[in-house]
Parts: sequence; structure tokens; C-alpha cells
Amino acid sequence: MSIAAALSTASAKPAGKRPYFMTPEVERVMAIAMSIAQELAVARTRIDTLERILERKGVMSRVDIETFQPTPEEAAERGLWMQEYIARVLRIVQQEAEQMAAPPGADLASEEVAAEVARDEPPAAR
Repeated sequence: MSIAAALSTASAKPAGKRPYFMTPEVERVMAIAMSIAQELAVARTRIDTLERILERKGVMSRVDIETFQPTPEEAAERGLWMQEYIARVLRIVQQEAEQMAAPPGADLASEEVAAEVARDEPPAAR
């Protein structure tokens, strides 16, 4: 199959009902994970392009990139970014853990939160 043919059919909607090989929830998580994997592949391709351009123009070599040692401040900044990133990726897991640990009935719907906030507002603010 040519690249043009693959691209033209990549977003085509399949005929019939979508088969599930696992539960719909697991399939949904897999779809999200595959989407993230695809984004990572695109990012990696772009990084490779930048490295090659930098090397061709004599700005720096791949050895410079491979042997780069961040300063302690840069390493701390990278570490903080990584922790924040992982927290965002695993946010749903954290929320589910908090929900399981909460007493029954502690999980309020957004409408209930809005009503509670409205009750706490001073009359002049309403």
C-alpha cells in the first residue's frame, strides 16, 4: 500500500459496529495510551530533525547532545517538570483513589458544589 493510499483511508470510518476485544473501558484507556504514543513518536521525529540540523550547520554535534550534563538547577527544574507531568498523566488514578478513600456521600456533583457556594455567599454578592 502506498503512503498516499494509507493516509487517505486512515481516518475512514469502518462499516458496522466496532468490535471490542476487551471491555469498553480498557479499550478507551488503550486508545488514549496509543494517542499519547503517537504524539511521542511525532515529538521524537522532530527532535531528531533538530539534532540533525544543528549537527549539519555545525552548531553542535550529537556527541554534545548525548554528553550534555545539566547544572543542578537545570536538573531540579527538569525533575519538577517530570513530577508535574506524571501527576497530570496519572490524575485520574489519583482522583479514583481519593474517591475510594472518601466517606460515602462525600463526592458532590458540580451542581451541589455550586449550590453550596451560593449558600456561603453574602446576600449582597447575589
